[in-house]
Amino acid sequence: MAAVTNLLLAWNQGDPAALAPLMEAIYAELRRLAAGYLRHERPNHTFQPTALVNEAFLRLIDQKHVKWQNRAHFFGIAAQEMRRILVDHARRHQAAKRGGEFHTIPLNEEIQLAANQPVNLVDLDEALTRLAEFDSRQSRIVELRFFTGLSIAETAEVLGISPATVGREWDIARAWLRRELTI
Repeated sequence: MAAVTNLLLAWNQGDPAALAPLMEAIYAELRRLAAGYLRHERPNHTFQPTALVNEAFLRLIDQKHVKWQNRAHFFGIAAQEMRRILVDHARRHQAAKRGGEFHTIPLNEEIQLAANQPVNLVDLDEALTRLAEFDSRQSRIVELRFFTGLSIAETAEVLGISPATVGREWDIARAWLRRELTI
């Protein structure tokens, strides 16, 4: 973990030699997270974990204004990028169908709805945006847990709060999302 933080800091300070070992250090973790998320997608989904990671990574290395703090900060930003990529993909897919339904995904056991009801990715994104209007931290917790599969401890590290606080707010956010997405 410290190696990733050191590489991020070196890269952030303009050391181009840090990028290759940084990619090597984080690529497998990003791919694991992407594969875990995409496992919940529809069977004929056109996005593959490698493509999701590559697109997210390209966006991440393009962010010159971000001052990387540590590994947790990096994976927090990666969660946001993966969410944007997947939601944009879902919107393009829906537009291509000319008004067809958005594809739906079953939420993992962490955000189960009644009777394992599948959730529309675009609806989830819109619900998270509404949640962020009155509780940005809860929205961020869902984003980190759902879109990148971070554990409660990892989410706490990214946000700089205790795991107990993440757990409580995660429970509240899941309940709120269940209500929003089943109405």
